[in-house]
Amino acid sequence: MKSYNSFAVQRAQTEEAAKILRLDDATTELLLHPQREIAFTMPVKMDDGSSRVFHGFRVQYNMARGPAKGGVRFHPDETADVVRALAGWMTWKTAVVDLPLGGGKGGVVCYPRDFSLREIEAISRAYIRAVAEHLGVDRDIPAPDVYTNPQTMAWMMDEYETIFRLHQPGMITDKPLQVGGTEGRRDATARGGVYAVREACAHYGVDPRGTYAVQGFGNAGQRAALLHQEILGGGTLVAVCDSRGGVYNPNGLDPKALVTHKLTTGSLAGFPDAEQIPSDDVLELDVDVLYPAALENAVNEHNAERVKARIVCELANGPTTPEADEILHERGVAVLPDILASAGGVIVSYFEMVQDSYRWFWEESVVHERLDKIITKAFHSVTGAVKDKNVRPRMGAMLVGVARVAEACKIRGWV
Repeated sequence: MKSYNSFAVQRAQTEEAAKILRLDDATTELLLHPQREIAFTMPVKMDDGSSRVFHGFRVQYNMARGPAKGGVRFHPDETADVVRALAGWMTWKTAVVDLPLGGGKGGVVCYPRDFSLREIEAISRAYIRAVAEHLGVDRDIPAPDVYTNPQTMAWMMDEYETIFRLHQPGMITDKPLQVGGTEGRRDATARGGVYAVREACAHYGVDPRGTYAVQGFGNAGQRAALLHQEILGGGTLVAVCDSRGGVYNPNGLDPKALVTHKLTTGSLAGFPDAEQIPSDDVLELDVDVLYPAALENAVNEHNAERVKARIVCELANGPTTPEADEILHERGVAVLPDILASAGGVIVSYFEMVQDSYRWFWEESVVHERLDKIITKAFHSVTGAVKDKNVRPRMGAMLVGVARVAEACKIRGWV
């Protein structure tokens, strides 16, 4: 399969959007590069008394619309270009759903499974010490990403508050409820995606109670499997997969039983009344809705011709390659791009910031209602751009996001 540089892909998308929008050269140049990049080394004491040096990044891509917002990844293959790309996509994502935020992303080159809990805490605190002066509710607000979680965020928040000797829980999001987290965050990414699917079914004339499949059965995939039936009033889940393989039953699988089985056994293998299938086969099943919720580039030029879903809802970051995106569009497959479909997480993170700021927290039903309203409005903004400019949905989303950021840059007098 062709190898992709994520930052090159992100830049190409941005440049194409700028051309369609007829942005001037200075504005285009501004939007093609991060406003600020920070790279650093972090010496950390290990449990055996030795020291290890880790490499970290924080990229603040654009802050014309508000402070940077984006996750922190702990991953052994982390690179500066991956972080740049994700920070850029987060910039467009927050703009597509019209949040008063910019885009950022961070990372540490490490594999958490190689370390003890105490060592992971030490890495988390070292990360904050390296970038603390660049963070804050009015500067840059991190969140979890790959191999980080609410506990990681709690350690980071505590380190930040220790450094500055103040209480500022809103400087980081997706924290445990006990220290300023919000109701509704656990399923926010999947819930936002399913809300988008509901609107897409109505828009494209697809049966919302038809068949669906989920590729990737982590948090987002599990929640999508459950919420699809709840929000759309039905539907038949015919297949799911994780990295080890998938299960299939054309007559339907019980989402709750599947989630319980995965959490209990650690895999999907052995699930009763289901056929074991290779993970990649899930992408090619004849279903109404497909949720890619796992790896980047899962739908690519080699399998896009065999994708039979009518709607593809991207819960993962970058699950469709540029070539595959064009193939799907030509074949009439409606793609809900990640910068729209997976925006539920950052929307509810924004809600958490708001609640932290005035120490008043909402009921979960209020979070769901407000998330639904924002995703629905964003979906129709994107479909409006698709119709107006005669472009594929991904570019429609890019046009909405890039236009809003460019407008903010111009109003500020930057260009």
